[in-house]
Amino acid sequence: MAKATTVWYCTSCGNESPKWMGRCPACGEWNTMVEEPKREKTPSKAAARTRAYISTENEAEPQALKDVSLSTGNRFSIGLSEVDRLLGGGLVEGSMILIGGEPGIGKSTLSLQIPLGCPNLKTLYVSGEESPGQIKLRATRLGGDDSNCSILSETLLENILQQVGRVKPDLLVVDSIQTIYSDSLESSAGSVSQVRECAAALLRYAKESGTPVILIGHITKDGSIAGPKVLEHIVDVVLQFEGDTRGSYRILRSIKNRFGSTAELAVFEMTSGGLRQVLNPSEILIPMHQDDLSGIAIAAMMDGTRPFLLEIQSLVSSAAYGMPQRNATGFDVRKMNMLLAVLERRAGFKLGAKDVFLNVAGGLRISDPACDLAVVVAILSSNFDLSVPLDWCFCAEVGLSGELRPVSQVQRRVAEAGKLGFKKIFISSFNKEESFADSGIEVVPVADIPALCRMIFKAS
Repeated sequence: MAKATTVWYCTSCGNESPKWMGRCPACGEWNTMVEEPKREKTPSKAAARTRAYISTENEAEPQALKDVSLSTGNRFSIGLSEVDRLLGGGLVEGSMILIGGEPGIGKSTLSLQIPLGCPNLKTLYVSGEESPGQIKLRATRLGGDDSNCSILSETLLENILQQVGRVKPDLLVVDSIQTIYSDSLESSAGSVSQVRECAAALLRYAKESGTPVILIGHITKDGSIAGPKVLEHIVDVVLQFEGDTRGSYRILRSIKNRFGSTAELAVFEMTSGGLRQVLNPSEILIPMHQDDLSGIAIAAMMDGTRPFLLEIQSLVSSAAYGMPQRNATGFDVRKMNMLLAVLERRAGFKLGAKDVFLNVAGGLRISDPACDLAVVVAILSSNFDLSVPLDWCFCAEVGLSGELRPVSQVQRRVAEAGKLGFKKIFISSFNKEESFADSGIEVVPVADIPALCRMIFKAS
């Protein structure tokens, strides 16, 4: 029998320590050590059964680098074009995908929508949280073809691998990894050691059989995926749902992708029939108001390879409590404070004694420097209480000297604005000369913030 000893594990990196430490010596995180039982190194019968379910007949052999093929594996579509684009062109054979997000945001809905939309794939859906009857009710609501999808309500890893070996699916879905446990470990399901061991066993199965595996993961209070940080290192792709569960729109963002870019996102709308793909997010991110409102500007940004036009909202008012407030939703507060300092020092606008609130419509979090100009225009519009025409948009980075700096892929941003019916787009005068004749929009080059104010607020 294994000796009843305990060790301390770091929930961030999985480092093992014989005693509690306030700070993990491996990753440097504070207050991440948890105590769990430790078994002896002698493998148990359960561990032997686990390894027996995973074929090890094909041993890996060294291969000359010059003989390695550049192919990343066969890809196949999963029926959702936005998810295919997010994955880099489709699902790769033998890959492991981790989908995280808040409760009720749509993780289980998406993972069930995939096999229902791909009846040509033989799918095994393993649920450790719901009964087959509950899954059937959701599948009926979502619609689709369920003729080639099997349901297994199980939490023991050894039983799951045994059924996987019998069914031999083309796609394996596990909902969720925190509910799965192995008999080879004495700790409870969801612990650091259980999550790490179960994920490693499923990874071995995926790589040796060539079957893609989709894992659903819970998240912690601070928004990170629950369990050891090594879980995100094990998998090939990490997708995270963002958005307000009380709203209808969801954002699926690529956090890690070994087969594609991480600078991509997909927008979905939660409906009674499941998640609906929003193929043109600009239509929902720039709602047109009936009346002219101050404090609103439209930014032309890029997220990966896709251009977006979204609405920046600002409110500037006198500080009611002495100390001015600075608050931003969806935008870096430090970047906003820098832009306010540029406006005061380089353009002469006294905003130090005023409250400034900033919001990015649609629940997006933006980091594209091209949105700087729209943020500045929205703040000045609210400060002057003068509206900016809603068919104008802005695309430039603001430097510390008040100059407007050029941004990349400006031609794609201009083309997207012209396609959506905008009349003017303001860009940096330092952008390289490019042809915008076919965009159907007037391109206005601007050198700095004072010149921009003279153009916009005199014209409006």
